[in-house]
Amino acid sequence: MKADPAVQRKLLELADVDAELSRVEHRRRTLPELVEVADAEKAVQAKRDARVASDTTLADLDREVKRQEKEIDAVRSREDRDRGLLAGGTVSAKQMTDLEHELATLQRRQGTLEDELLELMERREAVELDGQHAGVELAKAEEALADANRRRDEVLADLDTTEARRDAERATLVPGFPEPLLNLYERVRKNKSIGAALLRARRCGACRIELDRSAISRIAATPADEVVTCEECGAIMVRTPESGL
Repeated sequence: MKADPAVQRKLLELADVDAELSRVEHRRRTLPELVEVADAEKAVQAKRDARVASDTTLADLDREVKRQEKEIDAVRSREDRDRGLLAGGTVSAKQMTDLEHELATLQRRQGTLEDELLELMERREAVELDGQHAGVELAKAEEALADANRRRDEVLADLDTTEARRDAERATLVPGFPEPLLNLYERVRKNKSIGAALLRARRCGACRIELDRSAISRIAATPADEVVTCEECGAIMVRTPESGL
């Protein structure tokens, strides 16, 4: 394949554009900010779960407190009724004894219920404090996630800008190459990632392998308009005075 030496040298500009586009794509896939966002999302979910668990426990305790208070009220009502009967003097001696016995039992029951209620209230207070702490931690996690998203978006915006600029340069360069040369370049780039590189100091700029004497002699004897490829990586080797020929 033949191509004007100046056109071949233009391939280096295209290769430089494609190299940066490849770096942009690689960086877009491997941004540390992506890992930070993923970790921050996990942290937010964990803090959110902790907050939900605390709220659920608090709601359960509130229901238990109400049930306990209702039971205490029922015991007090029964006590008031019994005391009223005793005070009324209308009951028999046996009924009086039974009422007094029942009052003693109700008082013990009330004491037990009130102790249990106090314990529930103490537990509720502790859970409520835990819930407040979980809310603070969730807010911090959400703030960290927002910051990670912001930094990720800033980097991606910069990459998008670079990609758009380089795409525009590529669109300007591509029409200047003959189709066979461009097809060869694209085919090699697709398979080896680098389609063309400078032959500098007898070394292929794509695979960095130094050519032996026979290869150098063969290339030196090749007309300047002949397209030369690397026997190792297949990249188009562009010859300039730096090539060491």
